[in-house]
Formats: sequence, structure tokens, C-alpha cells
Amino acid sequence: MRNFLYRTFVEHPQSVDETYFEHFIFAARFSGTLFVAAFAALIHAIIPAACKRTASTRIEVLHRRMHNR
Repeated sequence: MRNFLYRTFVEHPQSVDETYFEHFIFAARFSGTLFVAAFAALIHAIIPAACKRTASTRIEVLHRRMHNR
């Protein structure tokens, strides 16, 4: 059981040199940005003149964040 808990909650965050909570915060913010990008893309699909670059700009920011880790 202990090995399962370690693999589930500790192993990956340690592999990217973070604690569980540091990793949680990073992943939660990343997720929030993806939600914003998805919503902007949906608005753009309905109203093509709106949010022309919002989704792609958010994705570019996320890409830079992941590469700079």
C-alpha cells in the first residue's frame, strides 16, 4: 500500500523536482489556463470576430512554461 501511495503522490512530482503541493499548484493553474483557452475557442467558434488569438496565445504561454521547467 505504501509503495502505491508513493508512486501515486510522490514519485512524479519528485521527478520534476517539486513537492506534491508545488506540483498540484502548477498543474491546477495549467488546467485553469486550458479551460480559459477552450472557452475562448468556443466563443470564437460561435462569433468568429471574437477572441481571434486568445486560445492560441494561451497555448503558446503554456508551451513556454512547460519548456522552461
